[in-house]
Amino acid sequence: MRADSLQDITLRYFLEVVRVGSLTVASERLHVAASAISRQITALEQALGTPLFERRPRGMKPTAAGEVLAAYALRCSLEAERVVDAIRALDGLHSGQVRVATSEGFASEFLPAAISAFRGQHPRIRFEMVVCASAEVSMKVRQGEADIGLTFSRAAERDIRVVHRQAAPVLAIMRPDHELCGARSLTLARLVACPLALPDASTTLRQMIDIACSRQQLVVEPVLTTNHVGALLGFVLHGGGITMASRGSVRQLIASGSVVAVPIRDSGMDARDVELQVMVGRTLPTAVAAFLDHLQQALEASA
Repeated sequence: MRADSLQDITLRYFLEVVRVGSLTVASERLHVAASAISRQITALEQALGTPLFERRPRGMKPTAAGEVLAAYALRCSLEAERVVDAIRALDGLHSGQVRVATSEGFASEFLPAAISAFRGQHPRIRFEMVVCASAEVSMKVRQGEADIGLTFSRAAERDIRVVHRQAAPVLAIMRPDHELCGARSLTLARLVACPLALPDASTTLRQMIDIACSRQQLVVEPVLTTNHVGALLGFVLHGGGITMASRGSVRQLIASGSVVAVPIRDSGMDARDVELQVMVGRTLPTAVAAFLDHLQQALEASA
């Protein structure tokens, strides 16, 4: 089968089934009959002479050949988008779309501020921001669902290039009238004795806190546990107590004097990094590359 004959609607159907793992779901997302998608994939398998999926009772999983073809199809799709964007950008950065996947710590304050500042110079650039768990950010970048990933570091990820990394130590966040606001640094032993609002156990921040406390045999009993950063900060702003976050997540609140950030000196509370991620080997569209540079500068300024 000639490579140029793969550039058709069949690859779009194939790639969608790879993404969602189901003919039925792909049918709903593409607004195409499942039987039509199935016929196209079968024809593609016959032309290539190899199965592309393992058919399972609860879905479809790509074979090794399917994964190779999916990587090819995805890169073709992304490269086509980049070429169109480059043509439109010949007269300057007048249009384009940037898709960002991020963990919630950056979604309430840092990214909206960065996007607003960028659009002040490039008002016709459009943005799509998806907020998800840290573990899902890299997945969305790897699958081409996001151009840029902004998250806290986890294990090294396959097919992910880290463009920028910087330390993000955990700080105690409180109101300026809190009794501990004047401390030069604090310990976890002192903090767990206060009313605390903490993120849930799925976050890298909470995992760091729990590990550090476990090593010291400290019992952590937050008065508020939530998966919403806005609720944690609201709790602090309304005088409920203390939360923990990195400086970049609350930079504007610190600058406005609404909160105070106090370093935590326990071992392990500085072991987290912020990462800007893109797909390995991908040539980024003009608008994406420009915003990536802008994000890096904003992160460095927030350190």
